[in-house]
Amino acid sequence: MDFDVLVAGGGSAGLAAAVSAARLGARTLLVERHGSIGGMVSAALVHSICGLYRLPVGDESPALANGGFAAEFARRLLANGGASGPVRLGRVDVLLQRPTAFAQLADVLVRETPGLTVRLHTEIIATREEVSLSCRGKIETARARTFVDATGDAALAVLRGAPCEIEPSAQLQRPAFIFALGGVACGAVEETARLRIAQRIARAVKEGSLPLEALGTHLRGSSQAGEVFVTIDLHGGATFDPLDPAGLSELETSGRQVAQRVAEFLRGEVEGFALSYVAAWPARVGIRESRRVVGEYRLEGDDVLKAARFPDAVAAATWPIELRETASGPRLRFPPSGNPCEIPLRALRARDDEALFVAGRCISCSHEAQASVRVIGTCLATGEASGIAAALQARNGRVTAAEVVAAREELAR
Repeated sequence: MDFDVLVAGGGSAGLAAAVSAARLGARTLLVERHGSIGGMVSAALVHSICGLYRLPVGDESPALANGGFAAEFARRLLANGGASGPVRLGRVDVLLQRPTAFAQLADVLVRETPGLTVRLHTEIIATREEVSLSCRGKIETARARTFVDATGDAALAVLRGAPCEIEPSAQLQRPAFIFALGGVACGAVEETARLRIAQRIARAVKEGSLPLEALGTHLRGSSQAGEVFVTIDLHGGATFDPLDPAGLSELETSGRQVAQRVAEFLRGEVEGFALSYVAAWPARVGIRESRRVVGEYRLEGDDVLKAARFPDAVAAATWPIELRETASGPRLRFPPSGNPCEIPLRALRARDDEALFVAGRCISCSHEAQASVRVIGTCLATGEASGIAAALQARNGRVTAAEVVAAREELAR
């Protein structure tokens, strides 16, 4: 198989990269290890899209931070009934969505895009002159001129020998375990009810009837009647390693155990949950941070807080720095100006690999900056930028940010 662009990872960033590259006429291969496109949405049941909108000033209406693919995806998801909002939660606007609808729209986009080939249930296991793809013991080979790593873990970058970095275990963002409950009474998770539930869970943790990891449990209603999503931040242990197979295996099983106890507590102790049941487990725990690629520029936390601007900007990050280094909830740091931070093309280029671009949560950035850029809205934008850059470079050689922006505007038209 011979392609212009190979995209590794079919989450929001990978989807945006692959569709955008193919729309520019590049023969594109998208490789995804799960059975559906959507990444943390379809696999981990993330049910809101953060980072789509600029931080609001006063009572102003929500305003999209990035045009192009991010804006198109939000518009189409709203149009087919797969999302509702945007909803203002404190100082941010988010788009609430159903993971099944997200995955369905991803399938539609893939099917309608000429020149895009998809391999699901497939992982890249080696890259030399050819790329080796493995699916259940069957090996395929592929060639490509340029590559986009949208794996979230910089897995392709590591196989290609590109330098990466990762925080010490104690500083890593804690993983999330999200599951869905059905059969919940109407109004059971309205704002005042959620506060009472949080207080009851805190009391149960203090009394020892719920484990400590249940303390940060958060509930959010769905657009589907009777459906509620429950999010639990897991501690992961003192030696938490999001890349260790033994640790990940323990995280999955312990996450389900904590979630089951929370579900039983809600059913037995909280009004409106007497008939509730676990409607869906995630396919995998939600990893928020692991490896990051070392690029030509490293986006820093100060860049986010100072709303930095760059001459080679190709996307905008509008989400606050959301640190989740413990399992007790987030610490938010907002840019004083409220303005977005620009993301330069240099942060999407691997420093020592001319053919490799990066998108999503593993772009070149610090731990603090990653706590802002890792959200879905920003991943859609960096994915589109990297996909366009990879397609243009495969065709014409090294690409500039101005060419990426011009191509994005042309695609939007």
